[in-house]
Amino acid sequence: MMRKLLVFIFLAVIAVALVATVLEMPPIGDPMNITNNEVPQRYLEDSLQETGALNVIASIITDYRAFDTLGEATVLFVAIAAAISNLKAH
Repeated sequence: MMRKLLVFIFLAVIAVALVATVLEMPPIGDPMNITNNEVPQRYLEDSLQETGALNVIASIITDYRAFDTLGEATVLFVAIAAAISNLKAH
């Protein structure tokens, strides 16, 4: 009985933390949100000087978000390798 109570209290604390976090988030589409005004504006204005790439999308993918793109490529490679190894096993 005590274990169930501790689990319930633990889950309640996590739920309160999640709700508090969501309540602190800015509303969707809020023009004062930093991601809606400063980040895209910097990408558009400074990408040529900072990266040397003429294409803004290419500069975002290869320079600003390079680690994220590398992680996505790694996940795809591992998934393909797992699928091929499973197909060859049978």
